[in-house]
Amino acid sequence: MPLQIDPHLIPATLDLYHLVLLGLVVLLLVLHIMLLSFATMALLNRKPVAVQTPVVPSTAVPAPPPPKPVPAEPRRETVVVREVTPDAALQLLGLLQKEARFLDFIAENMGSFQDAEIGAVARVVHDGCRKVINAHFVLEPVRSEPENARLILPKGYDAASIRVSGNIVGQAPFTGTLIHRGWKAAGVKLPRIAEGHDINIIAQAEVEL
Repeated sequence: MPLQIDPHLIPATLDLYHLVLLGLVVLLLVLHIMLLSFATMALLNRKPVAVQTPVVPSTAVPAPPPPKPVPAEPRRETVVVREVTPDAALQLLGLLQKEARFLDFIAENMGSFQDAEIGAVARVVHDGCRKVINAHFVLEPVRSEPENARLILPKGYDAASIRVSGNIVGQAPFTGTLIHRGWKAAGVKLPRIAEGHDINIIAQAEVEL
């Protein structure tokens, strides 16, 4: 059945009732438009929710810890031992025997001699030994300070040339008294050995005819 509108039912004039009804319709339409606008803005400003992936415990074997550094061993100095031939020592003994009768003096039994006799022989031996030493060696004291002087041995002092004795506590520097200045050879002037000479013969046996 077709919709029929009776034009006689449409009011020809607007009274107060119709004006209030029209205002309510317009107000509802405005509120509806505002709600739609707010909803659209909220959807546009909404941040995407990050999807959290569940953490699955790893079943891999953990890497072993790095090895601890091994402390380096203290460096040890290599001691080189040189083989010393007896030629120079035998030659020196021969010189001392020749000039001071040194071996005769050492080999003699001093118990049968008086002190005065020993003193006289010792003077001869001393003079001969002094002659040999001064002729073939240049000797110098290790320390230049006078004996009984107080001195300080710094850290790293030459232990090969200085021997420390007494109450040794801790490490250098040390303060002590010089008991002996020491000796060092600044030069050696031993005579040359002729080829074919038997160095083991310190002194020849003497035969009088």
